[in-house]
Amino acid sequence: MAPTRTVAPKATAGAQRGKVQKGKVTKKYTINCSQPVSDKIFDLSAFEKFLHDKIKIEGRTGNLGDQISISQAGDGKIEVVSHIPFSGRYLKYLTKKFLKKQQLRDWLRVVSTSKGVYELRFFNVVNDEGDDDEE
Repeated sequence: MAPTRTVAPKATAGAQRGKVQKGKVTKKYTINCSQPVSDKIFDLSAFEKFLHDKIKIEGRTGNLGDQISISQAGDGKIEVVSHIPFSGRYLKYLTKKFLKKQQLRDWLRVVSTSKGVYELRFFNVVNDEGDDDEE
C-alpha cells in the first residue's frame, strides 16, 4: 500500500467571517442634570469629581487615562466619551449611587430618554390636600 497523505482543509471565507477586528470604539454618553441644577439642589462639579473617582477600568478606579474623558457640557450636562467598550447602565448605576450618597434619591430618578442619554427627573408627586378639605 502506498502511504496516504493528509491535507489540511482550506480556510474558507465563512471561517474568517467569525473573526472581529479590534478597532477603536467611541461612544458618547450624556447625563442631563439641568432640572436639579437649576433648583440648586444638585452640585454638578461634585458629581463630575465623583465620576472621575469611581469609574473603574479593568477593575481599578482612577485608571481613566485617555480612554475615558468626563467633562461638563454646560447647562447642567455631563458628557462621558469612551474609547473602550463601556456600558451606559454603569453610568446610571453610578448616578444612582451619587444620589443616594447626597440623600437625593427620594426626590430624583434617572431616566434614559434616548440611546446614550440619561436625565435626572423629579418624581411626580400628586397632592391630595384638596380632597381632604371636602370631607
